[in-house]
Amino acid sequence: MRSDLFKSEYQAQAPAASGMSLQHSKAIKYVVNGECHARQGSMVAFRGNLQFEVKSQGVGNFLKRAVTGEGLSLMAVRGQGEVWFAHNAQSCFVIELDPQDALTINGRNVLCFDPTLSYDIKMVSGAGMTGGGLFNCQFAGQGRIGLISDGEPIVIPVTSNAPVYVDTDAVVGWTSQLRTSIHRGQSIKSMLRGGSGEAFQLMLQGDGFVVVQPSEAQPPAEK
Repeated sequence: MRSDLFKSEYQAQAPAASGMSLQHSKAIKYVVNGECHARQGSMVAFRGNLQFEVKSQGVGNFLKRAVTGEGLSLMAVRGQGEVWFAHNAQSCFVIELDPQDALTINGRNVLCFDPTLSYDIKMVSGAGMTGGGLFNCQFAGQGRIGLISDGEPIVIPVTSNAPVYVDTDAVVGWTSQLRTSIHRGQSIKSMLRGGSGEAFQLMLQGDGFVVVQPSEAQPPAEK
């Protein structure tokens, strides 16, 4: 049997080491030898002796999610084997954090992560009650996190003399040491006339980077 389908880049290879790696640009492979965490419903295939369970996030994070609507529903994958994660054919990336690192990520952009990373829901400092992205997920510690982006992301350096302004519906995440505040992008008079649709942005200041996706998140449908 012959087909481009059987190219090497499409083939699942034998596991080389425990942990996560890119299968290709749309999927992450995780060789589990113990446990890993992932967003619920993101498993597309697995082999080996693995169990999938809803992961409790503790009373504190449960209450935060109930109030804010932010965060992500997690599952724990336990055992020995290989599992492939993906979500809506979005672009996938793996970031490795060192012990001194902290990364703030929008919950919708988290695919999977090592259990060695700590996870909490944080209010975006200076955001007040305006716009989306008021609460995000902060990861810290040593380990890897798999991210998804709706399209190819843009990584923008932030420096002390060059703040960056981002759409709260397009931002994926940023280095947690950056200072955040809400910036009004148009005058009250313009807003009263209907505005440009870009009334508020999240301003990031300091030294680090911010990641945005070329797509604005759609608000959840009303129930």
